[in-house]
Amino acid sequence: MRVDIGNALAATARPGVSADALDRLDDRVAAAHDRIADGMADSEFGYAALNLPETADPAAVEAAVEPLADADTLLTVGIGGSALGAATLVDALGDGLDYHALDNVDPAHVRDLLADLDLADTVVHVVSRSGTTAETLANFLVVRDAMADAGVDWTERTLVTTGVEGNLRDLADDHGLPVLDAPEGVPGRFSALSTVALPAAALAGVDLDELLAGAAAGRDALSGSLYDCPAYAYGAVAYALDVRGASVNAMLPYAEGLETFAEWFAQLWAESLGKDGLGQTPARALGATDQHSQLQLYRAGPRDKLVTMVRPESRPDCAIPETDLDGLDYLAGGDLGGLLDAEFEATEASLAESGVPSVRVELPAVDAHSLGRLLFDIEAACVLAGELYGVETFTQPAVEWGKDAARGLLRGEADLPEKDVLVVE
Repeated sequence: MRVDIGNALAATARPGVSADALDRLDDRVAAAHDRIADGMADSEFGYAALNLPETADPAAVEAAVEPLADADTLLTVGIGGSALGAATLVDALGDGLDYHALDNVDPAHVRDLLADLDLADTVVHVVSRSGTTAETLANFLVVRDAMADAGVDWTERTLVTTGVEGNLRDLADDHGLPVLDAPEGVPGRFSALSTVALPAAALAGVDLDELLAGAAAGRDALSGSLYDCPAYAYGAVAYALDVRGASVNAMLPYAEGLETFAEWFAQLWAESLGKDGLGQTPARALGATDQHSQLQLYRAGPRDKLVTMVRPESRPDCAIPETDLDGLDYLAGGDLGGLLDAEFEATEASLAESGVPSVRVELPAVDAHSLGRLLFDIEAACVLAGELYGVETFTQPAVEWGKDAARGLLRGEADLPEKDVLVVE
């Protein structure tokens, strides 16, 4: 994986990072790397996520899903990091699997989705690290009843990933469901390379060994200098631009299969770094689609954005047919991949011309090895940024407050703080 930070430097961008500032920042990166390396060596909470390329067990995952491998449809029941990693892997690499995720409790969506699925040919993977996540367990209970109503033995079509204790573990034990242990010390948003997401990837035909080999290449590339480590270069520059005013990070992949990756990035970046009045707000976009909906704002709006542009270096061929339509001669004999690359380079140049900082991230291809490397490097970049901000990267107290309040309301035990009400009808 290559990261080009040239268009984020002060010579091009406003805000931008000067060469001297980058050199000073590199000293802080070295200290942060030492802290990260110590955390990894001791498998400390959160830092253990960066050990997954070695500690994940693809053979155990493949053995768990093997009895279910004949299914044409997979339904992941989870929320946040319990669903986004799986969706990212399947959307980018899955081949032939009809994949769905129940990651919200909108009753209209849940009812419509279950009505559309052939439940007799559906595998359910229910994921909750704590085993107590209200949205996940509520959806699972609805799915279980729908399968029973359809005459399907849900116990033969359900796989569980959870912690060593909790409501979900108890339910799995009571019904003899196959269970994979959620990884110790790995927050959900950092779990894409673990038993949380790998079962979906395995059922979708993804080469887990290659995926983890790509992640291992990222781990091997970690070093004490941002000039030698793509992950740290990205994390350090994103942090430096934020403190200079680029408080929004627009993730813009130029590959349809990576659209869900942008959603995964948004959770990782927001939940990890949004602490103590700090953190960069992630935005999600897709090239070239959102050149026609968001680029106007990025280029001509407030000077508060970093645009992260991601593309594969190789793509499948799809020739553009010859045409006799006037004005389209420049397309004749071309390829859709070439057109998309031209859109990428034109957008990058447009941002640079207007002084908007951007970072280019290039992968060899959208394949298992490259995606493993991308996911690992973005996680490592996030951990580094957290060290530079000085925040608790691996906690999410604001999220937990909301969860506790929702449970209290449902039980009739909670009184929420007073709020002003202004209704306009």
